[in-house]
Amino acid sequence: MSFSNNVNAQCAMCTVSAEQSVKNGNTQGKGLNSGILYLLAIPYVLISGIGVLWYLKYRKRTMSYAENL
Repeated sequence: MSFSNNVNAQCAMCTVSAEQSVKNGNTQGKGLNSGILYLLAIPYVLISGIGVLWYLKYRKRTMSYAENL
C-alpha cells in the first residue's frame, strides 16, 4: 500500500506571500516557482557541462593514443 502526502516546502513568509498574491490576482506565485526551478536547474546544468567536457577530453586522449599504436 503506497500513498503520497502533499508537502509544502516554503518558509512561512514565502507561503503567506504566495497565497496572498494568488488571492489578489497577482502572478507573483508563478514568478516564485519559476525562480525556485531556475535555482534548482543551475547546478545540474553546470555539472552536466563539466562532465561532457571531461568526457570529450578523455575520449580525445584515448583516440590519439590508439592512433600512435
